[in-house]
Amino acid sequence: MPAFAANSLGFAKPCAQTRVVVAMSGGVDSSVVAAMLKAEGYDVIGVTLQLYDHGAALKKIGACCAGQDIHDARRVAERIGIPHYVLDYENRFRESVIDEFADAYLAGATPVPCIRCNERVKFRDLLQTARDLDADCMATGHYIRRLDGPHGAELHAAADPGRDQSYFLFSTTREQLDFLRFPLGGLASKADTRALAAAHGLAVADKPDSQDICFVPDGDYAAVIEKLRPGAADPGEIVDMDSTVLGTHRGVIHYTIGQRRGLGIGGLDTPLYVVRLDPAARRVVVGPREALATRVIPVAEVNWLGDGALTDVAERSVAVRVRSTRPPVPALLRPTGATTAHVELLTPEEGVSPGQACVFYEPGATRVLGGGWITAKEVRR
Repeated sequence: MPAFAANSLGFAKPCAQTRVVVAMSGGVDSSVVAAMLKAEGYDVIGVTLQLYDHGAALKKIGACCAGQDIHDARRVAERIGIPHYVLDYENRFRESVIDEFADAYLAGATPVPCIRCNERVKFRDLLQTARDLDADCMATGHYIRRLDGPHGAELHAAADPGRDQSYFLFSTTREQLDFLRFPLGGLASKADTRALAAAHGLAVADKPDSQDICFVPDGDYAAVIEKLRPGAADPGEIVDMDSTVLGTHRGVIHYTIGQRRGLGIGGLDTPLYVVRLDPAARRVVVGPREALATRVIPVAEVNWLGDGALTDVAERSVAVRVRSTRPPVPALLRPTGATTAHVELLTPEEGVSPGQACVFYEPGATRVLGGGWITAKEVRR
């Protein structure tokens, strides 16, 4: 039998004998991935998940996994000549993502459902479906890189910092990473992706990017929470850090850590910000901007992707990102258990909120070392 050099996906066999399931959302990114791999000669199967396809989401442009997106994915599959399947994952999505989103908001956290969707639906359930289809790997349109390191596959930030999605993929496990491929991670810009879409004759070449959480198509989180959890928007008090009542609010779910506008307590000499939410007491706690500064952050459910085990070292120098829109900043990572840790920021950050992710990077490099969830207990400031 002749020996084959590794193909572009890392398999030592011809492209035609390498089966790839492509997670097709209907957007330009995953469509380009499917078209590229098909053009290279791979055995490509497109799969689209119907996650939330009711009501307003059907009519909202810019919300992923809605009716129009499924239609667009099907059209792309027909254009490039690959089989395409639509899987109804609505119940799984509600149980694994939407319900937790609602409960987290009610508990005063600021959740990131897109991370849970990747973790619990796309990279767990869909990945298993890909295995059931005898695929060698699953490819997605995420902007992140999978590179071969001395100890196995590593996760790295995308070549284009402006498109990097590593914050949303920190919970990808080593086993999942072995099976996943991200063909767009090395592109210099989104313009390159759209140029490839045009070159392949895809109708979605100029389709706008998704902007909203798919089950919050108009960006009104509070309205969705009220629908999912009736009575969640009970009014209460706005208090300062000494518990002095300054006003009333229309429901804790309408507020987030760091919020300044819309508090309805004007006329004060010093601008006030939301520094803490107390759902049990139905209180919104406000304070001066300096009260938002956080230095030590407890994290849980840590997914460690660095070399060795998380607990091998008592303290590591890392760079961390506490919001998807912020650059990584220097910090010290101190494990407190197999999946828990304290992160000490060398320079305090504002607006750190329970429910958000804290993602670890190798200092001065692109490698993602893992991450965890900022816990609901009080962070030390």
